[in-house]
Amino acid sequence: MLVVNRFRVPTAEAEAFRADLLAARGALAARPGYVAGQVGRNVDDPELWTLVTTWENVGAYRRALSSYDVKLTAVPVLGRAIEEPSAYEPADAGTDLNVADVRSLG
Repeated sequence: MLVVNRFRVPTAEAEAFRADLLAARGALAARPGYVAGQVGRNVDDPELWTLVTTWENVGAYRRALSSYDVKLTAVPVLGRAIEEPSAYEPADAGTDLNVADVRSLG
């Protein structure tokens, strides 16, 4: 499972935000089911940042969000994310896709 969080951060806050985002990634990385993660900044629009993480499955990601350390360190940063869907399933050739259905009630 792939999670893509995007953030719009004023340039004046960039260094502090990067430190917070790296700490958030560290807290997530300590949780069971975490596979990998990257922090990035857009090359054309330096106010646009991303945190991309890969998880064994959606359950591992959701359990990670409920852990104390993640609530303390990562959730405040993730709360700054642009409001858009962030969880993606693998769609490589040969993978079975989930049923196309809304999973929340808005």
